[in-house]
Amino acid sequence: MATRTPETLTMASALNAAIRDAMVEDPTVVLFGEDVGPLGGVFRVTDGLYAEFGETRVSDSPLAESGIVGTAIGMAMYGMRPVVEMQFDAFSYPAFQQIVSHVAKMRNRTRGKIQLPIVIRIPYAGDIGGVEHHSDSSEAYWTSTPGLTVVSPSNPADAYSMLREAIASDDPVIFMEPKSRYWSKAELSLPVQTAPMTSAVVARDGTDVTLLAYGPTVKTALATAVLGAAEGLSIEVIDLRSLSPFDDATVSASLRKTGRVAVVHEAAQFGGYGAEVAARLTERNFFYLAAPILRITGFDIPYPSPKLEEYFLPTPDRILAAISRWEWN
Repeated sequence: MATRTPETLTMASALNAAIRDAMVEDPTVVLFGEDVGPLGGVFRVTDGLYAEFGETRVSDSPLAESGIVGTAIGMAMYGMRPVVEMQFDAFSYPAFQQIVSHVAKMRNRTRGKIQLPIVIRIPYAGDIGGVEHHSDSSEAYWTSTPGLTVVSPSNPADAYSMLREAIASDDPVIFMEPKSRYWSKAELSLPVQTAPMTSAVVARDGTDVTLLAYGPTVKTALATAVLGAAEGLSIEVIDLRSLSPFDDATVSASLRKTGRVAVVHEAAQFGGYGAEVAARLTERNFFYLAAPILRITGFDIPYPSPKLEEYFLPTPDRILAAISRWEWN
């Protein structure tokens, strides 16, 4: 596909373009979910696709997430490449049994004879003034399930590139889209290809501290690095991008350079994704650490009401305050 004229795209429009381009190139790619058809999705990520491709390739589903994923499993087994939307993070829970028991295990169960090239799109996380069932960070459920690739873009370029790669994958991908970043903008010449979707990238170089972030918290980490620089602190920001598999090489290289690491995510701390990252990095890099790995996260409570979410979410001030508690020689 020829490179198009540069244009300013939001993350939502970049995702839309990725789905469209994949459908143009591959007639086996189909899209369905709640309100993804004529309405174009709650966040308009699928806007215009129904009009272009018709109801045989873009269709609205009943309000039954287990049925959505179950249908996708059957379609994938017979040669299709379904892209399904869960609409909101917490709405994916009714499909939990289908994803964990079948999507994640089918290839292993059949000794590789059956592949499931399914992309399950999950808009997730908060900072949009939503209530508890619309602001969950459910990534730890999926990363603890072997057989699933779990990725999350933080910017429009990665959103396009990673979704194209996810749709082309012969294995199932949980594609987690940070809702609060849907309106972030960048000038892109599509089609754009960034780093492989299972690779972490250095979003900002630094020498004193490594901040690990993904999805919605990458912007927060970068803002922290700017504030830290004003105080003489050089902060390196790693955009993990792939939560599972984990890019040990890129992250460990940064840790061994700075000696200090903090993980930032919106999900609750206890049993959260950051706990696995901290344990994994400590096991592999213990003698390079100058201080314990920190976690700056949401609190261990259900997601609060919109009036309180600004106190719940990690902020640059909270991150810098946590870093300041280390002993600095």
